[in-house]
Amino acid sequence: MYFETAGIEVAPWIPPLVALVVSFFTSMGGVSGAFLLLPFQMSVLNFTSPSVSATNFVFNIVAIPSGVYRYLKEGRMAWPLTWVVIIGTLPGVFIGYYLRVLYLPDPRTFKLFVGCVLLYIGARLLYEMTGKAKTGKSKMKELEDKFRERTKQIKEQQKSRVASGLPPEAVVKTISVSFKKIEYEFWGERFSYSTIAMFFLAFIVGVIGGTYGIGGGAIIAPFCVAVFHLPVYTIAGAALMGTLITSVAGVFFYSIIPAKAGMVTSPDWLLGFLFGAGGFVGIYLGARFQKFVPQKAIKLMLGTIIILLAIRYISQFFMK
Repeated sequence: MYFETAGIEVAPWIPPLVALVVSFFTSMGGVSGAFLLLPFQMSVLNFTSPSVSATNFVFNIVAIPSGVYRYLKEGRMAWPLTWVVIIGTLPGVFIGYYLRVLYLPDPRTFKLFVGCVLLYIGARLLYEMTGKAKTGKSKMKELEDKFRERTKQIKEQQKSRVASGLPPEAVVKTISVSFKKIEYEFWGERFSYSTIAMFFLAFIVGVIGGTYGIGGGAIIAPFCVAVFHLPVYTIAGAALMGTLITSVAGVFFYSIIPAKAGMVTSPDWLLGFLFGAGGFVGIYLGARFQKFVPQKAIKLMLGTIIILLAIRYISQFFMK
């Protein structure tokens, strides 16, 4: 099948199958599959124009809503954090578009940029397996154990395999919101962070995500845990919602803003939809099977693959 905008020919079952497999494993590790689908499109499908970044955004738009719905339904959407992330990333995505079109249109240079982003994500995954990283997560582990124990009790009380709802303590409750600090409560614990610091982090992530073609959840989520010491249960929904909204904005920028004559920036909608359909299923299956696969094995596998891919992209820039 020929995809006109992408300028490539590929069997229509390959994109959704690849996205399904990639998203199945990356979702288990808490990382978006979009950052790996872009290298596949460039290196395997030979889709290297700026349009590939926009097409990657389409994947997010199709694949993410199911996850966002789950967090909304469970009351685990930290809305103040979500809005700060969205407000910060939107202008960043706009700048990222211009960086991609004006300074990184060449596939070789863009692969260097992609390699650097992948190097960070891969190193972060491997770092989370070290003793130093685990030491700083004791409070988060206690919260996670508390969450699992309480949910288990509810299931036993209802004598069913699936609880009809989460306990009241599992809902994110906003305590205060100001330009200086945002504070909220989750599982009887209070958490807070600097509004301005979070905004600037989201802005930087938006620039990177807008250039690469990802929403930035894979970058901002680890920072929220490691730097702001926020529980992953409360930031996952915000990261997903932020990724979804910024992906919509990214597609808009790449489709509407004029580029140089002859440069294709608009997404290949059909190709993006096929990737997104596979990702939708992969994320769902990954969430269901996550508890049966050791997290250490998942992160080791993903981290190793990502690091090797990053080294390949970075080295190709200096070898020519």
